[in-house]
Amino acid sequence: MIKVNGEEHPWRQGLNITELLKEKNYVYHAIIVRINEKFVPPEEYQATVISDGDNVEAIHLITGG
Repeated sequence: MIKVNGEEHPWRQGLNITELLKEKNYVYHAIIVRINEKFVPPEEYQATVISDGDNVEAIHLITGG
């Protein structure tokens, strides 16, 4: 089990950030991801495997005025 934005989410071996974002339907263009408080650059989403027990934060950036 992992936590995503404070809520429990099922974990499976090999789960990467790209797959997690699709599962959560987080399809926003401007989104940042941190795992255990460490920022992960977007170009590393596919290669970054999430471990059981990780705390993932996916933050959608919104601009406006």
